[in-house]
Amino acid sequence: MNSKYAPFFEPFTFSSGVEVKNRIVMAPMTNFSSNSDGTVTDAEVKYYARRSSGAGMVITACTYVTANGKGFHGEFGGDRDELIPSLKQVANAIKEQGAKAVLQIFHGGRQCPPELVKNGEIVSASAIPAEGDGKPVPRELTDQEIESIIHDFGETTRRAIEAGYDGVELHGANGYLIQQFFSPHSNIREDRWGGSIEKRLSFPLAVVDEVKKVAAEHARGPFMIGYRFSPEEPETPGITMAETLVLIDALADKNLDYLHVSLQEFWSKPRRGVEDSRARIEIIHERVGDKVPVIGVGSLYTADEALKAIQTGVPFIALGRELIIDPDWVQKVSEGREAEIVTKIDKNKQQELVVPDPLWQAIIHTPGWFPMNE
Repeated sequence: MNSKYAPFFEPFTFSSGVEVKNRIVMAPMTNFSSNSDGTVTDAEVKYYARRSSGAGMVITACTYVTANGKGFHGEFGGDRDELIPSLKQVANAIKEQGAKAVLQIFHGGRQCPPELVKNGEIVSASAIPAEGDGKPVPRELTDQEIESIIHDFGETTRRAIEAGYDGVELHGANGYLIQQFFSPHSNIREDRWGGSIEKRLSFPLAVVDEVKKVAAEHARGPFMIGYRFSPEEPETPGITMAETLVLIDALADKNLDYLHVSLQEFWSKPRRGVEDSRARIEIIHERVGDKVPVIGVGSLYTADEALKAIQTGVPFIALGRELIIDPDWVQKVSEGREAEIVTKIDKNKQQELVVPDPLWQAIIHTPGWFPMNE
């Protein structure tokens, strides 16, 4: 191995006691490949296994905690005990290859396709549709329903423990329900769940507390809890960088194992809210990195791009699309073969790359989503 890449391969022990062998994380990515009843498919299990022998930690695609929180066709579920064997298949596939398995859990809120939820009734913090033509108006959740969903996050955490996962990641990013409660765009409530920024924090922090409580009660060994967030929203009103700093300050006080920033570009800069020309990730790491490890992500393909990113001081780098393009990325770096890393997807190598057909079709039919060899 080229010695300059040694920082990738330092082990790390999280506050929960979970130890990972290196600093490379497989980022959570929707793969559209589960059965309609929420169980995983063999193709999906093989996809995860193929990518789990290099990274220290693999975070799954998001898993819905409540039946009316299913956000995608072909998404696997965690909302009922009958799905524990299904969840276990993915955990085992990841862990057998040497990585830690983390289940990402979420509720889609107003982003759920109406055809995937009972009676087509989508729900959110407030009756405000997402921006865009034809977006349905969600029904505002009642106080009792909110408490029930918080409980559901805890129940899915219990199922993750029983299925053998090493942790869960709360998906508070990408415009889904946890973020909808924090956002001034989607939350205009005037009760304890909305209004001031402190009240908009109530739901995310209640979910964190519930999941931590359940983990303390049920985990028989080290079990990690992370939180993923999007640092800004394009909408007006919407989450600003300044509001994100309030969010991460509150999260950093919760003794979480990590915070995971959701970004398309690692080096992207703030839109508004702070007078700072540095990358968002650098601002975030400076703000809370001494309290909680930060995972950075976003369009890092080559070993040198990832090295430049980790040299910011962020302790972990997540690779998403790159581990679909080249599942052997980590091994190539560790063996001094970084020049052999593939950075554009080859449309003729679906079988070799072990990518389920629904995900493959999405990749090749979504212009600009993946760098491609044409």
